[in-house]
Amino acid sequence: MLSSLKEWARNLKRDSYALYLASRDPRVPWYAKALAVAIAAYALSPIDLIPDFIPVIGYLDDLILLPLGIWLAVSLVPPDVMAECRIRASVTLQRPASRAGMIAIILLWIAGAFALAWAISAYWPR
Repeated sequence: MLSSLKEWARNLKRDSYALYLASRDPRVPWYAKALAVAIAAYALSPIDLIPDFIPVIGYLDDLILLPLGIWLAVSLVPPDVMAECRIRASVTLQRPASRAGMIAIILLWIAGAFALAWAISAYWPR
């Protein structure tokens, strides 16, 4: 059951990105684009239908409304366009992460923290 839940979540993530790609395609009708934008706005908005601070029910609207909205938007996109966008999304999401890039960013953050600590200690009034 856990593996099927993980697969569902991966497909939801892929379809979310595929919807973003589809919303930029001229073959997609305007109403599908509008719905995709509305779903993205709802997902990113700090204002929810049911506030998240309400235990359990607060997150339930996100767990139900967002997948249903994504499903509805996917069903409005022409199948051939959605298939192309799913392939492009899968390829993009499977790109390997650069360990060298990650290490460089971490080293920059550490250097920045040391520089800030030095600046505070050097110029802090005693």
